[in-house]
Amino acid sequence: SSVNPDTNKIVPVLFRPPAFLPICLPLVIVSSLQLHAGQAFFCQFAFHTYTTAFTLLNGNGTTKTEEYSFQEKQIYYGLGAISYAACLGVSPLVFMNRYTLKSPLTQLVIKKLLPAPLFGLMSAFTAAVVRSPEFENGIEVMDRNGKVIGVSRKAGEKAVKETALSRAALFGTTFFLPAVLMYFVERAKFAKTPRVLASVRMLMITSVLAGMIPVSFSMFPQCGEIKRADLEPEIRASTEETELFYNRGI
Repeated sequence: SSVNPDTNKIVPVLFRPPAFLPICLPLVIVSSLQLHAGQAFFCQFAFHTYTTAFTLLNGNGTTKTEEYSFQEKQIYYGLGAISYAACLGVSPLVFMNRYTLKSPLTQLVIKKLLPAPLFGLMSAFTAAVVRSPEFENGIEVMDRNGKVIGVSRKAGEKAVKETALSRAALFGTTFFLPAVLMYFVERAKFAKTPRVLASVRMLMITSVLAGMIPVSFSMFPQCGEIKRADLEPEIRASTEETELFYNRGI
């Protein structure tokens, strides 16, 4: 968890897997609060900034583009994706406040139903965008002995797709499941004061996030496999191996 297996560089402490929960948890909690649009934008911007940086530093980075370094291109893409995701995340609140939509149905849809799919989709979106140079330029594929056979765009596409799906599952579930559980808690009136309700809600978010992180990270193996038949012709011609391997990242 301390060394990126593709670049062999040491990953900064705050962006290693053991640091993901303690740093991400407060960002998830404040992002799930029903704040004003400006405050919600700042919280979601901070949330997407951290998760995008985590994805970038734990992805592939050995391939170089012609104009500038691979990682610089990912940073530019990531900044645009973060801004877009934060703006889209607060757009339902802006729309509701602008047109003073206060009906119970509107409140239910915007405050209860929309956050989970939005956060799941935007988390997958930022992960895919920041690592998009990997399927544009390809990533290294290796044989069973670790010998690099070539650079494959198809392997890069598979690695990015799997990482994006794992992010969508992680944060979609983290925002959806506590909201559903809190609905039943409020109906059953187990917690009678706002302070107790807030404590129960934080406990549920913590439990779901802590349980989903290992599930998300292990949905697909970090050392991914791809069949030789699915790779580019020049790579197929370079080896007789039936399966090749690549670094999926986290």
